[in-house]
Amino acid sequence: MITLADKKMHGEDGSVIAYYDNEHIGKTAGPTVILLHGYCGSSAYWERVLPTIKDAGRVIIPDLRGHGASSAPESDTYAMEDFADDVIRLMDHLYVHQAYLIGHSLGGYITLAAAERHAERLCGFGLVHSTAYADSEEAKAGRDRAAASIEEAGVDAFVEGLVPKLFAPEHLESMPEQVERVKAIGRGTSPRGAAASARGMKARPDRNAVLEGTQLPVLLLAGGRDGLIASERTFSVTRSNVKHALLEQSGHLGMIETPEEEAAELLAFVQR
Repeated sequence: MITLADKKMHGEDGSVIAYYDNEHIGKTAGPTVILLHGYCGSSAYWERVLPTIKDAGRVIIPDLRGHGASSAPESDTYAMEDFADDVIRLMDHLYVHQAYLIGHSLGGYITLAAAERHAERLCGFGLVHSTAYADSEEAKAGRDRAAASIEEAGVDAFVEGLVPKLFAPEHLESMPEQVERVKAIGRGTSPRGAAASARGMKARPDRNAVLEGTQLPVLLLAGGRDGLIASERTFSVTRSNVKHALLEQSGHLGMIETPEEEAAELLAFVQR
């Protein structure tokens, strides 16, 4: 498997959350930033923005449950609230009282759940190529098909079909090495974890009320070439504490397709 995570938190229930933490190299001045990757990804999704964002302060990047080097609990559904509670447990384990929480895609859904349940633990949050809207009925049916496909044929075949949809069409030809790397990262996802995560995404509620009600600073970042989540679904709320950022040339993976631009937006947000 491909992951940045080189440390592990062991739970009393036998669960394992793997994570990267730059504290050991002295990057503790400034805010703490926690980056959450997307579906069938791992902490390695953030490796191209890390050289810039690590200068913000302490940066923690976990592998979500069922992904990367983290364990896959025996459950049919991983609710967004379950993932959010994992994040809080990791913060407690690392003695982090508050942090900026920034989530990509699935990570954004988790970020919203954390902002709803644990707002006092956040000093700001961001959705990256994500949305506060719930799935449409068509999308819910797609989650069911994804879970069934993974359980019947495994993760590898599913990832082969998924990854080309994540990149802007022109990047499939111009970034072949990155396309293959994202596929390799995806193949490291637990089949049980991938299926349970799909069901959890299907079940998540609309959380635009979280964006409308929070007093925390919020970053909403979208890709102009994103074929999965259109920018208008990311930019669902306009308020004085909510910043919109559009990466014109990015698909669904700005941290990989346009890492310098995405890193600059993240850095500006957490150093505002």
